[in-house]
Order: sequence, then C-alpha cells, then structure tokens
Amino acid sequence: MTEIVDGARQTQRSQAKADRRAALLDAAAKLFADRGFNGVSIEDLGTAAGVSGPAVYRHFAGKQAVLAALLVGVSRDLLDGGRAVVEAASDDAHALRSLIAFHADFALGNPDVIRVQDRDLDSLADEDRRDVRSLQRRYIEQWTAVLGRLHPSLDATVLRVRVQATFGLINSTPHSARTHGGGIDAATARPVLEAMAWAGLNAPVR
Repeated sequence: MTEIVDGARQTQRSQAKADRRAALLDAAAKLFADRGFNGVSIEDLGTAAGVSGPAVYRHFAGKQAVLAALLVGVSRDLLDGGRAVVEAASDDAHALRSLIAFHADFALGNPDVIRVQDRDLDSLADEDRRDVRSLQRRYIEQWTAVLGRLHPSLDATVLRVRVQATFGLINSTPHSARTHGGGIDAATARPVLEAMAWAGLNAPVR
C-alpha cells in the first residue's frame, strides 16, 4: 500500500513539474513575441508563469535554454506531426491535404511562436540553431517527397520553393494579424489558407 501511495505522489509531482515547465514555455512564447528575447528577464518569465525568478532554474539552465526548448521543441513537434500525418494518409493527395491542414492548425494556434522564430532564432546558441535548422529541413523534405510523387516532372528545387512559399503564406497570416492589432478568426482563415496552399503547391507548370 505504501508503495502505491508513494508511486501516486511521485506521479503527481512529475505531472506538476511538467505542467509548470509547459506554463513557463507558454509564458516565454508570449513575452518573447511581445518584447523580443533581449527584452525579457528570468524574473519576467517567472512572474508570468506564477513562480519566482529563481524557480525558473529548476526547469531551465537559463533564459537561452528556455528559448531553445521553445524553438527546438516546436520544430521537433512539426517533424513528428508531419510524419504521423503522412503515415496515416490513404494516398499522396490525401497526405498533402492533411499536411496543409496540420500546418494551418499549427500556424493559427501558435502565432507567438512564429514571431519568436522569425525574430529571435539568431539568439539561440549555435548548436541549438543547427538543431532547429536540421529539423526544419527534414520537415520540408516530408512535404517535398509527397509533392514530388504527385508532380514527378518538377525539379527538386522547384518543389522546395513551392513548399517554402506555402509555409510563408500560412505562417504570415496569424503573424500579420497580430502585428497589426487584428484578431484572427480561425474558422474563417483556415479554409482560405488551405485552398490557397493547395492551389499554389499544385499550380500548373508553364
């Protein structure tokens, strides 16, 4: 009985720690997006997450480690999510539509992270920045592999241009809306983004 109780307490402590870490990352995304990485202190992060500044160090070695966890983490989530989408698809057309929907969900749900990525990537340590770039390249390769099977006549460079242009389209919408003080209605934006992304990826070759 004691072992069961101790195990339950350990599970609760582990969950509480994971929840606090997630809260810190969420607070970091908002603060970094609003003020920039250099405009936010460890104390600011702690206050926003409801803990003291020194308590942040129980979860992260420092502010740069928070930024790394945020950007490396989201890049890994995109890669893993993209892989799952492709594996679950019935064919390549279904896979491409599902990738578009997956990325639209990400962009509309994480505008702060997109802003941080755009502005503060260079604030990462060199190794972390290389990790982000590597994960991003692999995510792009997932898309280009699917698109290449649908359009085998297209050159690999053209495929990458189409994919990266699609990311620019989808990522810029929530970014621009926040920058200019407007709200984003995801229910309205999502079908427009998905239709434009599909059309751009599959545009006729001239």
